[in-house]
Amino acid sequence: MDEFLEQIRRSGVTLTPELAAAFAGLPREAFVPDGFRRNGGGWARPGDDDFLSLVYQDDALVTKVRDRLPISSSSQPSLMALMIEALDVRPGLRVLEIGAGTGYNAAVLASIGATVTSVDVQEDVAGRARAALARAGVEGVTVEQGDGYAGHPGGHFDRVIVTVGVAGISPRWLDQLEPDGVIVAPVDHAGMHPVLAARRPATLADPAGPLTAGLVCHAGFMTAAGPLSATHPGSFPPAAGARELGELTEFAPARFDPPLEGIPYRDLWYASGVWDRRTSHAAVPGVQQSSLALIDDDRSGGAVIFPDGSVRTAGPTLLGAEAASILDRWIAAGRPAVSMWRVGFTLTGDPEAPIWVPGSWELTS
Repeated sequence: MDEFLEQIRRSGVTLTPELAAAFAGLPREAFVPDGFRRNGGGWARPGDDDFLSLVYQDDALVTKVRDRLPISSSSQPSLMALMIEALDVRPGLRVLEIGAGTGYNAAVLASIGATVTSVDVQEDVAGRARAALARAGVEGVTVEQGDGYAGHPGGHFDRVIVTVGVAGISPRWLDQLEPDGVIVAPVDHAGMHPVLAARRPATLADPAGPLTAGLVCHAGFMTAAGPLSATHPGSFPPAAGARELGELTEFAPARFDPPLEGIPYRDLWYASGVWDRRTSHAAVPGVQQSSLALIDDDRSGGAVIFPDGSVRTAGPTLLGAEAASILDRWIAAGRPAVSMWRVGFTLTGDPEAPIWVPGSWELTS
């Protein structure tokens, strides 16, 4: 268990004693009794020689797949820790969790003293989470099947944490949130789900806004169902497949030596999404990971910004110049990290199921 905690810390997380004790005291294997998908394919099952060693890696564990796509999982523990610390949970607080997953996240919250109501739209997922919590002997968690957009009607909560990728923040959560409450949610941005921490002022007269948020970290999540993932004016384009953009040709040479890796590349990606709503990602033949891309509105072409700062274009597009301009702007701004952005929200979407989505951004020092 000490090695498990060290893995979480090596991912850049400073665990509080309470959170470290929660991770150390919970048997993660109890929450994946039917196993999970291996990173290289196949299924890891209890009884496999490497099952426990895989369970106690700082990895997400995919527990349900449909049409070869993951639709339920146990989140990466270091990401869980970052989100829980941003939630500012203390003993006695009431937490609404949107997305039950395996029940492991709710168990960690309960272990540090929260009372948790977890809502999941998938009835079988909710049922398995209840069973896992009982198996692990965790108290203080109620799991309900329902549409996460509605939250828990009639409930009152001090915190809301969302464990699936969403388009924005449901007004229903705000209705159920106490003054000065906190919402931590992974909100869609340019094909990723960076985690936002939104705090409503205690003196707010209008319980629906204004709402602002800071950025916690980069992340990618499975996407929620229903109104929580509905498109809206300003939605980013879907990702482009490996052959969709066509053959790429060089537009601008490399700028970064060494190339941007990991978080700095995602920092650039986030800024691109702020400055151009055509930002998404593209699968590029011969490139293992998805790449930052600007995609034409008619999807006839686009521009790809690679980690070395080079720009390549495909199709009859004018986006190469826009991509180069984004690089210029990001460099001139001092290569801002994602944590430097402050987000404001706009109410949009279906009038029957509106949603608060990021609509304005400013850089903080």
